[in-house]
Amino acid sequence: MSSFDPMAAAVDWLDAYRAATLSIVDLYGPDAVLECGCNGQATVIGRSALIEYWRQRFDEKPAGELQGLETAGDRILVSYEVPGGTVQATLEYNDAGQIVRSQCGPVYDSRT
Repeated sequence: MSSFDPMAAAVDWLDAYRAATLSIVDLYGPDAVLECGCNGQATVIGRSALIEYWRQRFDEKPAGELQGLETAGDRILVSYEVPGGTVQATLEYNDAGQIVRSQCGPVYDSRT
């Protein structure tokens, strides 16, 4: 039986993001795909591309407070504040507990 807790792993991911530490890249599997819809659409694949993405992300859109954390099937949804609004990230993990796919994008307020 695996002791991997995807909710705890998602919190670890957000903690690494909030701390602006490149150790966040270690949470991704070797063939992970990151799809970002925050500033247009970008797809990031590979360790060096992830490092560059996160360096830029830490500067341009640092993560703030956690707004929500929930499961959606086998994925974890993490909502958090950034300058200018809220972003939701969807994290998918492999059996080893590594992120294999992540998607992020702004959350729009349906009341406006």
